Amino acid sequence: MFQNIDPKDLTENVFSLIGERWMLVTAGTPDHCNTMTASWGGLGVLWGKPMATIYIRPQRYTFEFLEGSDQFTLCFFSPQWRKALAHCGAVSGREEDKFAACGFHVAGAGEAPYIQEADLVLVCRKRYWNDLDPAHMDEATKTQHYAARDYHRMYLGEITQVLRRV
Repeated sequence: MFQNIDPKDLTENVFSLIGERWMLVTAGTPDHCNTMTASWGGLGVLWGKPMATIYIRPQRYTFEFLEGSDQFTLCFFSPQWRKALAHCGAVSGREEDKFAACGFHVAGAGEAPYIQEADLVLVCRKRYWNDLDPAHMDEATKTQHYAARDYHRMYLGEITQVLRRV
């Protein structure tokens, strides 16, 4: 069961929440969606709104869903789900039903799909997107992260709803 909370009431450390515990980015509709593990992103305030930033490579299956959706969700889990999150980062939804493989169940916050087993869900409305430009990167970043020149697309999403497991 989830409770709606105000984004200002989040107490989690964003660096450990995203960078260490990871998240699942889910887009599409509750009936047709994909999810993927992500550990690049951030939370903050932009244009006077609570915002989430995510970065997705164009070859990822979830990219197609993000491009066709006005909303996406970020789902955060307790440590017991770590193996499932690793699986969602290693296998494409084009190849298998990751939800079934991991024991996840999809629900919807309106048209935004999220995973019922999550402890925390951020429902986001896409407000901006742009491709990362290698002309604005230092050489070390390009060498370390973009040898294949498959630059991420950055998405900014206004956090419109926060669901916390109770």
